[in-house]
Amino acid sequence: MGSSIFFQFSLPNSVSWYYFSFILTITLFFQFTRVFTVRNLDLLGLFLFAPGFLLLQESNQCAAADEFAAARRLRYVGYGWLLGASLYWFVRAQLDLMTFRRPLVAPNLSVPGLVWLSGVLLVILVGVAYSRSSDPWEPVGKLPAAVTGVQASATTIVTQASVSQGQDPTDVKFYVERTLAVACHAAVVLGLFFVGWKVFCDLPTGVAGAMLYLLLPYTAYHIGQIHHVWPAALLLWAVFWYRRPTVAGVLLGLAAGTAFFPLLLLPLWVHFYRPQGTTRFLAGFGLTWLLGLAGTLAVLSSAGHFSDGMWQTLHLADWYPWKTPTAESVWTGAHWAYRIPVFVVYVGYVVTLVAWPPVRNLGQLIASSAGVLIGIQFWFADRGGVYVLWYLPLLVLMVLRPNLAELKPVNPGPLPTLVRRLLRQADAVEHKSPVA
Repeated sequence: MGSSIFFQFSLPNSVSWYYFSFILTITLFFQFTRVFTVRNLDLLGLFLFAPGFLLLQESNQCAAADEFAAARRLRYVGYGWLLGASLYWFVRAQLDLMTFRRPLVAPNLSVPGLVWLSGVLLVILVGVAYSRSSDPWEPVGKLPAAVTGVQASATTIVTQASVSQGQDPTDVKFYVERTLAVACHAAVVLGLFFVGWKVFCDLPTGVAGAMLYLLLPYTAYHIGQIHHVWPAALLLWAVFWYRRPTVAGVLLGLAAGTAFFPLLLLPLWVHFYRPQGTTRFLAGFGLTWLLGLAGTLAVLSSAGHFSDGMWQTLHLADWYPWKTPTAESVWTGAHWAYRIPVFVVYVGYVVTLVAWPPVRNLGQLIASSAGVLIGIQFWFADRGGVYVLWYLPLLVLMVLRPNLAELKPVNPGPLPTLVRRLLRQADAVEHKSPVA
């Protein structure tokens, strides 16, 4: 006898999820009494990326049907659309630096209703993560060696523990990868909730931030892409602990040590903590960055790919604009020289952020960090434009945040006694006269 009809439930495909999330987002967060507001425009802008994702999915379907000319055309249009949406939000991030009046706006649903709906969405997304449907999103981009090592180690442990039960190692690997990805998404949801509740001092905003992240289609599209969401989770919790420069440095350093791109945020965050807290932030950042690099090297060494892995990492054409791109992107087939001007403008932007405009409060830090991560999409040659999850939590905070002009780095106080004692001893040894 077949299964009951009540269990014959099919998850929505990408297009259905896009329309469903758009309608529900407007219903929950749109201000119908004040249509022409910045927040309403931001809510609509969050869905600008979706057509690009759908065009890329259609190009993959055309390629599978041997329609290569149509697939190539759709691929260029899709990446072009994603970069156009990225440009919109890049400009929006710069304008956010000059936005000071941001009143809190309550969602159109009560907090208990939002909590219930968030729980339902979380259950649905977990079902999406653990399903192998006919509408999949293939892994996008190369996994960092540290993330790959964590997945491999966890898979080995679980496989050894379940070998007596006769489970397929391929299935074990799949479920381990998806479990780690779901855990990272859960960390982002909790981070948005606590930033809204504790940092923005408004419980409805915290629940709304978590709800909006779960509702946006990009979370469902790349629900299994741990290398997209892992650095974003660490960066979001660094924002939460911005009053503790050491903790923020530890989290951002761990993200930079296990994935390359968060390292580009270092000048901006150092500028944010200057002059108070810079030493503590750099100490925490340097410690975990070195530990992350050491862990990456250990993973490559244990897998027997130390020399090859390091060589490929240091000479990856996707990150170097003076090398011919080899991965799929809008730059595919173009000469490497065309990426040079874009990269030079981006470097100039990152350097300029260190001096101007002044990043003195948390709102400016969130917007500038989002701008730095969005800017990578324009010159990164490995599917640049699709890494929306890198900065999506920051965009959610930009959309929902109140006025944050008063949230600035606080004086961290004196260094711990042990640290001060070690510094005095080091200074004494340095200035000690040599014995004749």
